[in-house]
Amino acid sequence: MNLEAMKRLIAKYQYGHTDFVIRAETGERYYRNETDIMFKEKKSEEEKALRNADNRIPRNFHGLIVNQKASYAFTAPPLFDVGNTKANKQITKILGDEYAKNCMELCVNAANCSVGWIHYWQGENEFEWAVVDSKQIIPVFDTGLKKKLLGVLRMYPKMDEENGDRYVVYEYWTGTECQTFRRNIADTIEEGLLPYGMFAQENGEPSSEYRHEWGEVPFIPFWNNNMHMDDLRNIKPLIDVYDKVYSGFINDLDDIQELIFVLTGYGGTDLNGFLNDLKKYKVIKLDGDEDGKTGVDTINIQIPIEARNSVLEATRKAIFEQGQGFDPQPENFGNQSGEALKFMYALLEMKTGLMETEFRLGFSRLVRAICKSAGIRCDTIVQTWTRTSIKNDAELAQICRDSVGIVSQKTILKNHPLVEDADAELKQLEKEQAAEQQREEQYGRAFDKAQDEAQDEEAEKESKKKDSEVTDE
Repeated sequence: MNLEAMKRLIAKYQYGHTDFVIRAETGERYYRNETDIMFKEKKSEEEKALRNADNRIPRNFHGLIVNQKASYAFTAPPLFDVGNTKANKQITKILGDEYAKNCMELCVNAANCSVGWIHYWQGENEFEWAVVDSKQIIPVFDTGLKKKLLGVLRMYPKMDEENGDRYVVYEYWTGTECQTFRRNIADTIEEGLLPYGMFAQENGEPSSEYRHEWGEVPFIPFWNNNMHMDDLRNIKPLIDVYDKVYSGFINDLDDIQELIFVLTGYGGTDLNGFLNDLKKYKVIKLDGDEDGKTGVDTINIQIPIEARNSVLEATRKAIFEQGQGFDPQPENFGNQSGEALKFMYALLEMKTGLMETEFRLGFSRLVRAICKSAGIRCDTIVQTWTRTSIKNDAELAQICRDSVGIVSQKTILKNHPLVEDADAELKQLEKEQAAEQQREEQYGRAFDKAQDEAQDEEAEKESKKKDSEVTDE
């Protein structure tokens, strides 16, 4: 792709990508518990005269629900089976120690931005891969029904280490190559975009072109759901309502501690004086009534506690229903049965299931890329997903006891609440059984020996007795 074609490509997709970045940044901001209430306009001086308190208290519902899904799906990350034990171990090794962490990051990115991205490449020694910031990626799909990924435009800021200038780097990846460009952050695309040599050639000179042999774009999307929506969209208005009502409630509690005195018969004042007295002294001065009555009264703020509690409770319930999470209120747990706990996870399971369907496609592409790099035959890929949830351990243990003789020992061990690795536990049981059998055999031999010795001793005594009787005769 030449320079002019690259300029047209950026101009075509950048505007829509700006909207995507705004939505993604909002999702990430709410995930960090930086909700809109933190950025609400400050009160004017006139408003402060009546109400001084201005508490901004956000509640991190979005972060909680996202973390629930990530922990539920990826505390135990997916396992892959390509039909060969040696190949499976090799795939696990290539995925690396950060595999579980990267799965969590992909899930959080998808929840906040609607999609997570993986970039893979051939390193010096073996296959390498990493999670990429979703805000950096502009995908280019074809118009077919399957929407094949034709290319990926990656944009990210970078500082020139030599002169300290700040640039925006553009990488455009296709199924065969990557081309790189950059522009000074202060320049426009039309004026400042230039080829950028960031790949080393055999002669040591930098090049703006890099060819690869993957046969596909080495980027993989992991969509959050079938609608390609983030998790914040359904609950943001509810979170904003909760923050507003709760913060207003706290403001009322602060302001109620300050009485406003009404001094009747002490002469009125102009508007500026009125506001100043109200703000500074919490005093309102009024002229006397027709009867010349004077005195001191007070004004208190009345708080509709029951109404606000009802609104907060209803809003909280709606947040977890719309967000498809479970409310971790203590009263929701206790000594719940296994079926009751499953019901609590029903909404979270539905949401996670939609994500799993999309993620399975992404992981299949990743595993096939690993197999291609390692020369592993890969016809089919079996993925095993494990949910991590609160369970009734006593009930599970009882089920395991009742299942002896009905299902295999390995299946029982896999589902026992105290067992983490069924294979290791099975080996340990076999080892202990062998040791126990050995002890029983040793005990049996010792018992037989003792019995034989006792019989020999008894026979010897009997023989001596007979010899003594013969002698007496």
